[in-house]
Amino acid sequence: MENMLEVKNLSISFGGLRAVSEFDMNIGKGQLYGLIGPNGAGKTTIFNLLTGVYKPDEGIVKLDGQDITGKKTIDINKAGIARTFQNIRLFSQMSVLDNVKVGLHNHHHYNTLEGILRLPHYRKVEKEMNERAMELLKVFGLEKDAEYLASNLPYGQQRKLEIARALATDPKLLLLDEPAAGMNPNETKELMETISFVRDHFNMTILLIEHDMKLVSGICEELTVLNFGKVLAQGPTAEVLNDPQVITAYLGE
Repeated sequence: MENMLEVKNLSISFGGLRAVSEFDMNIGKGQLYGLIGPNGAGKTTIFNLLTGVYKPDEGIVKLDGQDITGKKTIDINKAGIARTFQNIRLFSQMSVLDNVKVGLHNHHHYNTLEGILRLPHYRKVEKEMNERAMELLKVFGLEKDAEYLASNLPYGQQRKLEIARALATDPKLLLLDEPAAGMNPNETKELMETISFVRDHFNMTILLIEHDMKLVSGICEELTVLNFGKVLAQGPTAEVLNDPQVITAYLGE
């Protein structure tokens, strides 16, 4: 299997404290991969390193063979990494449709003058964007809510909208940061189906951070377990979750 993401020897310190140390991880194309670990293990720091929020002190990150180490967030997004956040970050005063269109701006362009004067090219691009945004909303069953304010959607639907907006940037790799946070069991079950569907429908490679072990064991094919910024275990999900070291890290001695 070809790798979509290759991470080698990734390390970063904050004020002398080593937050992530010599971190290695390979994710194959089309894989649904999980990054787990106790609170404070460094999982979100790794997402921030992968998306250019932080620059690593050492190590290499390659996306689909291209070295993206230390690039700016916007360039990494253009290279093909999109992410969602633990706390949903939608544009709450914009419509559901417009939230998705924000993501489409990576690939659809018109200049300011064309926009102000609503010239033919602007109208053509807007029409294409509306159609593409509606297609994405349909995938998530949100097309009926297109004109609603994003803030008026129920929590589970807001999470779906956030994933739809990330997909609008046409990524190669989708990073989901605790997508099940704050969800009830029914919403979590639906989210599991949504994530699996996104992988299959878009042929997407997905890396997720999650505390909900039911979700992790239900959909992730492989896992990396992080503890104190270092890899504790790596491999097929069932094996990793039965590893005594992993159980100890989660449950304490």
